[in-house]
Amino acid sequence: MQNLNDIPVKNTLPGFYGRMVHGETSSLVFWEIKQGGVSPEHHHVHEQITYIMEGQLEMIIGGEKYLMTPGTVHVIPSNVPHSAVAITDCKIIDSFSPARDDYR
Repeated sequence: MQNLNDIPVKNTLPGFYGRMVHGETSSLVFWEIKQGGVSPEHHHVHEQITYIMEGQLEMIIGGEKYLMTPGTVHVIPSNVPHSAVAITDCKIIDSFSPARDDYR
């Protein structure tokens, strides 16, 4: 067992700060994203579930634009292109399966 505050923060992209928890077959990332932070379009083998806790995050998923606000959740299937821009400071949770070994 760990306290989330004891997990080191990783800065993966400008404005993206995450605390990452890994199991054998899945990863959970607690992100704090600064307003204006951009995740350029990308895709990966991992199924991703994104949950917005605070703020507004604009995402383009599979060519469709979504304004994600607190309480919204979106399942992004494996290999679907997606991108994100933080309209405001955000706190989000991403779940990935299989585990994101590149985040270990």
